[in-house]
Amino acid sequence: MPLQPVRRRSVPDEVFDQVLAEVVDGALGPGAALPSERRLAEVLGVSRPAVREALQRMAATRLVEVRHGGTTTVRDFRTAAGLDLLPRLLVRHGELDPQVARSVLEARLAVGPAVAALAAPRGGPALAAALHTLVDDLAATEDDVRRQELALAFWDQVVAAADSLVFQLMFNSLRAAYEPALEALAPLMAEEVGQVEAYRLLAAALGSGDAETARAAAERVLRPATESLLTALAALEEEPT
Repeated sequence: MPLQPVRRRSVPDEVFDQVLAEVVDGALGPGAALPSERRLAEVLGVSRPAVREALQRMAATRLVEVRHGGTTTVRDFRTAAGLDLLPRLLVRHGELDPQVARSVLEARLAVGPAVAALAAPRGGPALAAALHTLVDDLAATEDDVRRQELALAFWDQVVAAADSLVFQLMFNSLRAAYEPALEALAPLMAEEVGQVEAYRLLAAALGSGDAETARAAAERVLRPATESLLTALAALEEEPT
């Protein structure tokens, strides 16, 4: 996609998104040199400070390497970037990226049961009580966006109880990618967040303190809807562009 003059209010964000698109879509491959700040500012129709700020953000997310007084070169984001890039990748050009969404769902299915297994012996009665309250709230609403919010709150409690810094940071990144798309994902996520009894069983399993019971219950919550979502996303990926 060729670079376009910037018209959005958040100029550095727009510069970031346009250059990111060039990197992710392969127009600027690893090792490629970006145009100078001056040239980018001219092409995009923005100020050099806005370009500089965007490039600094890209360097912070390890998308590019900025050399003092020299060129700015593109890095291979697949080997250099971290999970903090996910929110930028999940929705691009105003649309959900099916491949990135698939990766998020696969990671969630792999990690969720493991987190539940850690949380069960560590959470105690306080965790079970908090989760049952959230499940009661889940049962009391039919709004799919609200149900997604409650499901996120449920898993937030589980992740916190697991007491794993790595899983907590992973959850934070996945949540940051997911939350902006709650309304768009509501029809797709309705099946999962509508499983009130499955969530109730998971809350009870976590309250039991048994790791393997909690792991299996989390699998039962996540797998059926995840497989349906993956099938839907696969169809989207096959659609002609």
